[in-house]
Amino acid sequence: MPTFVSESCELTLAEIAALTGSKLFSNAPPGRRIRDIAALDAAGPEDISYLANGKFAGDLVITRAGACFMTPQLAPSAPAGLAVLLTDDPYRAFVLVARALFPSALRPSSLFGAEGRAAGAHAHPSARIEAGVTIDPLTVIGPRAEIGAGTLIAAGAAVGPDVRIGRHSAIGAGSTIQNAFLGDGVIVHAGVRIGQDGFGYLRGPKAYEKVPQTGRVIIQDDVEIGANTVIDRGSTGDTVIGEGSKIDNLVQIAHNVRVGRGCLIGTQAGVAGSVTIEDFVTIGEQVGVAEHVKVGEGAVLPRQSKVTSDVPRDTHFPGPSNGSEA
Repeated sequence: MPTFVSESCELTLAEIAALTGSKLFSNAPPGRRIRDIAALDAAGPEDISYLANGKFAGDLVITRAGACFMTPQLAPSAPAGLAVLLTDDPYRAFVLVARALFPSALRPSSLFGAEGRAAGAHAHPSARIEAGVTIDPLTVIGPRAEIGAGTLIAAGAAVGPDVRIGRHSAIGAGSTIQNAFLGDGVIVHAGVRIGQDGFGYLRGPKAYEKVPQTGRVIIQDDVEIGANTVIDRGSTGDTVIGEGSKIDNLVQIAHNVRVGRGCLIGTQAGVAGSVTIEDFVTIGEQVGVAEHVKVGEGAVLPRQSKVTSDVPRDTHFPGPSNGSEA
């Protein structure tokens, strides 16, 4: 059965210890080879796992893992034959190894297995596309668009006129990018909509009249945007997503929103127009933020919060299960 993950490399326990700064415990064989990652209860002899919480120590009885990251406090409970690597942060060490074993899983790849420009891709003659760009079939790249080296444009994606996408980025299948500048290392998953008109209308005597939307979307380096998320262009200014921020699936970000650096925004969150979110803010699932609100640096808004006024920096809402309001 396929696993849908490209073949990994392999690492010895000695190499893993050096990579993660962990220490081999007891008689763990430094030359043992590890080729995959797995949960402790499902791991096999060539897999590495981790145990960070004594609540799950019962899985040690049944595990067949070849190696496991554990804290020094939990290590004495490991069964004979399990190679243990000691570390104060087992999960972080586990992630470091996963990234080393499966580098191709860190960003989307061509759905068509393409290299370069595939047949059936449509790029306007005035588009500037650097060497090393991968373009899948059924893509459309508009006039004067610019795409940097090492970037992927996956099947069915559309890149509008004058859009700029930096180097080593990935635009997922079926996404649309317009009125936007994207930096380097940006990951846009499938079905994302960036740069379309925001929701702006003026009530007239007989009907609502559309307010022209004339701004852009600026997405800085190393941002990741989950599937089917929507980011509207600015109405008079720009919508900005700061460097290193990560946005989950099914998020709505309205016109003129400014998101700072290193923010996390959970699934189904909705951020209304002209909101300012400062650096390193965490917004949980299904949070709603009303228009013109400012969320201060380092604030944490738990799931289902309703935010209608400014939030001071470093605020941590209590987050009751039925939602909270500020």
